Amino acid sequence: MANVKIQKLEKQIEIELSKILLTDVKDDIGFVTITGVNLTNDLSFAKIYYSVLGNEDKKNAVAKKLNKVKGFLRTSLGSRVQMRKVPELIFAYDESIEYGNKIEKIITEIKEKDNEK
Repeated sequence: MANVKIQKLEKQIEIELSKILLTDVKDDIGFVTITGVNLTNDLSFAKIYYSVLGNEDKKNAVAKKLNKVKGFLRTSLGSRVQMRKVPELIFAYDESIEYGNKIEKIITEIKEKDNEK
C-alpha cells in the first residue's frame, strides 16, 4: 500500500517540477525535461532525473543552475504538493536516453551490414 502512495507522490512531484521549471523559474535554464523521480521510503529525499538537449557544456550549465534554484523549487513544490515535509531535492542527469540512442544506432548499423550481404 505504501508503494502506491510513494509512486503517486513521485508522479505528482515530476509533473509539478516540470510546470515550475517551465513557468516560474526566472533563470534561463533552457529545455530541461524531468524524466523521473525516486523518493526514499521515509520521503525525506527525492532524486530527480532530468535530461537536456545540447552538448556537455550545456549539461554542466543546467546542472549548476538546477542546484542554484533548488531552494526555490523545493519551496514552490511545497505549496503545490500536499506533504507534511517536502523532500530534499537531488538532481541527477538521466543518461538512459543517450544509452537508448546508442543502442539504436548499433542495431541500425548491424541491420545495414546484414542488408549488404
